[in-house]
Amino acid sequence: MAVLVLGVALWWAAHLFKRVAPGPRARLGEAGKVAVAAALLLSVVLMVIGYRAADGAFYWGRSPAMTGINNLLMLVVFYLFAASGARTAITRRIRHPQLTAFSLWAFSHLLVNGDTASFVLFGGLLAWAVAEIVVINRAQPDWTPPGPAPVRKEVTTIVAAVVAYAAVGAVHWWLGYPPFG
Repeated sequence: MAVLVLGVALWWAAHLFKRVAPGPRARLGEAGKVAVAAALLLSVVLMVIGYRAADGAFYWGRSPAMTGINNLLMLVVFYLFAASGARTAITRRIRHPQLTAFSLWAFSHLLVNGDTASFVLFGGLLAWAVAEIVVINRAQPDWTPPGPAPVRKEVTTIVAAVVAYAAVGAVHWWLGYPPFG
């Protein structure tokens, strides 16, 4: 479990470094970007290894209802991620579509994974995403929503979200984690 906790902590530190210590991060320049990218890659590796090796209490598992809710939330997650780059209608209403998507991703995975390792992984990442939103909003309280996008961007975003959702579902299936019940 220590490897998993270390991975989540490194994820937090790498992401919040720029916000919490902007001066030291700025002094690192381009080398700082490489260091943060390396720290994030290492954090993902540690989280995967730690999650697979973790042991702990089991409180609940997948149920048909929670699997269905998880799958619907995941479709919203992929839409929010796709919309964040396309500046669609939803991005005029939600200031942080990627962090909101990440929060929903973590929450939806907690619905179907009720064990200690999942609480550490998905709960820790959910807490990070919420903390990141709070830190950004405090540092930059003013927000100007983007202007309207053409209808084709809305359609393209929906299609991209569905395609990505299907691809990630297929990868989950291939890895032995059937996402659709």
